[in-house]
Amino acid sequence: MWGRGRLVGAAGIRARHAVRLVFAVKRVWYRLRYRRLTLGRDVEIRGRVRLRRGVRVTIGDRTRLNKLVRFAGPGEVRVGADCLLNATWIGTWTSVTVGDRCLLSDCELLDNDFHNLPPEQRHEPPGPATRAPIVLEDNVWVGAHALVMKGVRVGRDSVVGAAAVIRTDVPPGVVVVGNPQQTVKKFHD
Repeated sequence: MWGRGRLVGAAGIRARHAVRLVFAVKRVWYRLRYRRLTLGRDVEIRGRVRLRRGVRVTIGDRTRLNKLVRFAGPGEVRVGADCLLNATWIGTWTSVTVGDRCLLSDCELLDNDFHNLPPEQRHEPPGPATRAPIVLEDNVWVGAHALVMKGVRVGRDSVVGAAAVIRTDVPPGVVVVGNPQQTVKKFHD
C-alpha cells in the first residue's frame, strides 16, 4: 500500500510538471507570434490570446487567461499579477491598466468611443475627445457582459456587476450594477 501511494504521488508530480511544460510552451509560442506581448513568470494561457492593430500588452506574473482573450487598438494594456481574464475584450487607443488580483469575466473595457459624436464629424477619424485611459485598481472584479468605458477608474476591492455599463468613476470597496450604474453595496460600512 505504501508503495502504491508513493506511485500515485510520483504520477501527480509528473502530471504537474507536464502541465507547467504546456504553459511554458504556450508562453514561448505567443511571445514569438506577438512581438508586442510581454508575459510575466508562470502566466497560464489556458485558451487563446489575440492582439490586433499594434496594441502593446504586458501581463503580470501568475496571471491566467481563459477562453479567447482579445486586445485591440494602437494603445497599451498593462495587467497586474495574479489576475484572471476570462473571455475578456480590451480595446485601447490610449491605455488600460488592470491592477493586481483582478477578475475580469467575459467583459469589455473600451477606452474610446471609436467615432466622433457630433453629426458633422461622425465619418472623420476619431479625435482626442473620443478617448481617455481606464484604470482598474487592485482586487477589482468585473462581471460577465459588463462594459467599462473611457476615462473610468474603478477603485480597489470594488465589484462591477454583470451587464453593468460603467461610465463614471467607481469608489473603492463598493458593488455597482445596472445602466445607469448604481452603487448597491459598500464593503467598509
